[in-house]
Amino acid sequence: MNPFAYDRPTEVGAALQAIAGNDSATGVANQQEIRFIAGGTNILDLMKEGVQRVPHLVDINRLPLDRIEATPEGGLLLGALARNADTAYHPIVEERYPLLAAAILAGASPQLRNMASNGGNLLQRTRCWYFYDVATPCNKREPGSGCSANGGITRQHAILGTSEDCIATHPSDMCVALAALEAVVHVESSRGKRSIPFAEFHRLPGDRPDIDTTLAADELITGIELPDASQFIQHSAYLKIRERLSYAFALVSVAAALDIGADGRIAAARIALGGVAHKPWRKPEAEALLVGALPGEAVFGQVADALLAGALGRGANDFKIPLARNTIVRALTVAAEGTRTNQTILENDGGTQ
Repeated sequence: MNPFAYDRPTEVGAALQAIAGNDSATGVANQQEIRFIAGGTNILDLMKEGVQRVPHLVDINRLPLDRIEATPEGGLLLGALARNADTAYHPIVEERYPLLAAAILAGASPQLRNMASNGGNLLQRTRCWYFYDVATPCNKREPGSGCSANGGITRQHAILGTSEDCIATHPSDMCVALAALEAVVHVESSRGKRSIPFAEFHRLPGDRPDIDTTLAADELITGIELPDASQFIQHSAYLKIRERLSYAFALVSVAAALDIGADGRIAAARIALGGVAHKPWRKPEAEALLVGALPGEAVFGQVADALLAGALGRGANDFKIPLARNTIVRALTVAAEGTRTNQTILENDGGTQ
């Protein structure tokens, strides 16, 4: 790993001043020479592998951004520096946002969840093996060099929202749940503060796959706000299909949340997919097909078909299309039956999963 400068500010203003030299005009958060580091569970790997060269790291762990607290509007504000594990096991998250808790606990390993920060989870980069192999062309690593995945081994790659320049997927589980819950990302720079709706935070690759997000190069994520989601508490599910039970990225994942009225009909629905695109995949127009309907496999299948419209396999990942359809139907079925958490699994199944 190449040498780098290292700072540890204790105030947000000092951290923003340290990174203010980055080129904010381009909006390219991946190309700056100065980077924030919190848990370091992704950026240090990138630096050690030579995928990313960062001459200056600004350690933000001493900033006061680790609180998790209810908002006056009935939602929840997750501090950017709160660790994934602390977030998943926080009493309010477990009680009011079981979908988020389940998604976080499906990701990585306990050791990584203990280190990884909420803000860093949003910024982790693809696990495409061509991206990590510096001996191969990769537009995400070096714009204009080509995409080795196109025509290569595509088992883990995207089926939705791709371009000829990139078919990589976003790796996060937490972000899939945040997309379904319509979170808002709060950011700050020396130029001021702004809020980014979660649907607008991550980008599809287009002809600039090196730009993962709409975060400007001089901006710091300070928190993630969740709106009130009490209507979905009783009927939500996070279903992740992967090669092995732990420490594996999703082939396909689904965050599903339903609001089912007293008449048994669906009043509102949220569905987001992971493992299938460059960002968490959501189509509100597909969710609208469920409103007013009775839960059932037929309507769930129609929603799955709408969510997957335009899906394109590239040989080795063709299986993801029927897999995604089946996973969507199954996740909606489980959600309709009632939210399953780690605790209810233990109570109902005697500890088996």
